[in-house]
Amino acid sequence: MGIEMHADLEAVLARELAGYTVRSVKPLGAGVDNIAYEVNDELIVRFAAEPDHERRAEIVRREAQLLDALGEFSSLPVPEPVLASPDDGFLAYHKLPGVPLASLPEPQRVGPRFAATMAEFLTRLHSAPVSQLRNLVDVALEPLEHWLGYARSDYLNVVGSIPPAVRKPIESLLAAPVPEANFAPAFCHNDLGAEHVLVDSDSRECTGILDWTDAAISDPARDFGRLYRDCGPTVVDAALAGYGGGPDLRERAIFYGRCAVFEDIAHGLETGKRMYARNAIAALGWLFPA
Repeated sequence: MGIEMHADLEAVLARELAGYTVRSVKPLGAGVDNIAYEVNDELIVRFAAEPDHERRAEIVRREAQLLDALGEFSSLPVPEPVLASPDDGFLAYHKLPGVPLASLPEPQRVGPRFAATMAEFLTRLHSAPVSQLRNLVDVALEPLEHWLGYARSDYLNVVGSIPPAVRKPIESLLAAPVPEANFAPAFCHNDLGAEHVLVDSDSRECTGILDWTDAAISDPARDFGRLYRDCGPTVVDAALAGYGGGPDLRERAIFYGRCAVFEDIAHGLETGKRMYARNAIAALGWLFPA
């Protein structure tokens, strides 16, 4: 879906938003699940990438309902739909303030209150009643062995781009047993990478959380895992202290962070989005210490 769809987008927005005039449309990029555009520097319009019409409509419908429900459970701003058009395969929401955390360089990527903010956010999110959200999200409880298998496969695909000095620690830890998986499933963002966390570019404090497409009933350590991958142990340890997570949760978070780093390297290399590969390779030092 490219620039040629702008006329259709303009027509749909004008029809659904009572004469809304489209003055500018800027492509923001395409991911596995969505293709996003910024309209008039104020609206974000996300098209579901699913090719099947019925499935695509259901994805948009469910995500819009989920975003409406999240106001009760999120301590941070999340997108609030101003328009959900399942038949057209998209939803639109007002642009949230801030920039993606992934776009900021290390060191000092996050502000001094960031960890406490994430602790509060995840405490409330993971306490949301599963029964109330079960119909809006999937259940994602794959065995940890599956995660390790995918990580080993992804590592073999990107090993040529990984600094030789860190390969031995990686291979040693990828050969180790998986952690114990004793946890109560919770409602999770389930893709809480730095690309979906917005921060103020000056204070580096969190201003919002994007992209709830993969939200699921899952292991709460998954949300900490991507934070560990992208922000490192100091931030996650401080967040876990505020959250109240024990050593088992931390161990699984580290495991998920290690497994997820190779898919980001692969994604960056395959798509030309070098930011993903660069950030992921920079994280290997704390993910796989010698």
